[in-house]
Amino acid sequence: MVHDTWVGVDVGGTKVLAVRVSASGEVEASATRPMPGRTASEAAVEDAVVAAAHDVYADGPPTALGISAAGLVDSTGERYLFGAHLPWRDAPVRARIAERAGLAVVLDNDANCAAHAELAVGAARGIDSMVMITIGTGIGGALVLGGRVVRGAHGLAGEFGHMQVVPDGLACECGLSGCWEQYCSGRALERVTRVALGRHLDGPEVAAMASAGDEVARQAFASIGTWLGVGVAGLVSAFDPELVVVGGGVSAVGDLLLEPARAALLESLQGTAHRPVPSLVPARLGPEAGAVGAALLARDAGKL
Repeated sequence: MVHDTWVGVDVGGTKVLAVRVSASGEVEASATRPMPGRTASEAAVEDAVVAAAHDVYADGPPTALGISAAGLVDSTGERYLFGAHLPWRDAPVRARIAERAGLAVVLDNDANCAAHAELAVGAARGIDSMVMITIGTGIGGALVLGGRVVRGAHGLAGEFGHMQVVPDGLACECGLSGCWEQYCSGRALERVTRVALGRHLDGPEVAAMASAGDEVARQAFASIGTWLGVGVAGLVSAFDPELVVVGGGVSAVGDLLLEPARAALLESLQGTAHRPVPSLVPARLGPEAGAVGAALLARDAGKL
């Protein structure tokens, strides 16, 4: 029996997060599974997606399933083209997961999904123009104009994390160098901490240390936050949004990240004494924004 609920699964570089939402967008259940990794087979990732979705089923399958994936998704929502942190390459992901799950499935980029959720039930309700930044293993982004997510000519707009901010800078998993996400992301946070302490800590460990007052961890977040503000200043200059919303797992630390970002935004944006500067706020749905947005896209697709 199919139930009047929707499931969204967010596929990131280190984990797969699933949520079940009601018709009003309320999260009813959530679950996480580890991501098989960049070197895993495409089928292994799809298995993890379907397994995570099953983890949040209620008494039976939901009405439909939405997939939020970090990387390039084509304008039809059928194919996952490329991502620095996932193994799919020009793959018909929507159809393959629909066949495995036995459900109607929609597919979109993770930041587009997060923006959809924040517009519908989050920090950007009633906002006409907004930039969405998601900070996890890397950086995702989405642009909202006229109250709608702008996807670009080929569906690939918003890949802000791979803007070059340091010529000949650090090598990026995407194959380029100097990308913004190499200086502002979960991977960047871990690298900065490893250099300072001489040992590896993952993002949640660094966040726990920073929350407990550890100065090295707090400085690591200050570094990441400063780079966040520098990059956001460029996006504000380009798009002049009403609001900038920051989501993703790294954003869960709140002002440890956002306060240095706000300071850097003011320092890096031209004419701040003579122009409106958009607020830089956390995603109201936190790290679940992408998964919630995918579920809502699945819900709304059924209304078309």
